[in-house]
Amino acid sequence: MTRFSSADRERIRTRLIEEARELFGQFGFERTRISDVTEAVGIGTSTFYQFFDSKAALYVDVLCAERERLIEEIDTATAAAESTREEVRTLLETMLSAVRSNPLISRLIVENELRDLEGRLSAAELEALHETEHETELPYAEKWVTDPSFRYDDPQLVSGMIRSLVFVTRAKGRSVVDHEPDGSYEAVEAALIETVVDGLFLEQAPPGSGE
Repeated sequence: MTRFSSADRERIRTRLIEEARELFGQFGFERTRISDVTEAVGIGTSTFYQFFDSKAALYVDVLCAERERLIEEIDTATAAAESTREEVRTLLETMLSAVRSNPLISRLIVENELRDLEGRLSAAELEALHETEHETELPYAEKWVTDPSFRYDDPQLVSGMIRSLVFVTRAKGRSVVDHEPDGSYEAVEAALIETVVDGLFLEQAPPGSGE
């Protein structure tokens, strides 16, 4: 067994995740082989198992890294929002754009592939995954429901509505979109976001709210 320094281990592990990200994004989990990843990194297939117990464990790390990137992107995009309404709109625009343009994000959120992989993970890997999921939950809904102008007071309901909206990205490229006036999926998506945002807020803040 080849021995690596701590620095070399960190470098190789990072390279494995980076190369796997490209391959999983292009070919998906089933069509990507461990040997494809190790060849891209320049290590032997047997060396791979010094870093990951399985291809599934590597894929989980790739998907979790994508989730962290998305959260950072959303946090950055919404930081400049001057109102709850603007924050909701910006989050939806950022999330739907990411799902539409990034196949790994689509598989993570729309296909929920992390759940499909749970049966292939060890108990320790599964526990680490659940801890990571908890740490990277979006806190926005809990903040939104405290706004007097927000229509709903149940953050779980709101989070479910946001997750459900992501599934509209499946419509891109399908014939139903071609029949829209300008044939643009992006225009349909923008109109849907605006409609959802309008529906999430009251026209006027309730009496006594101080608004």
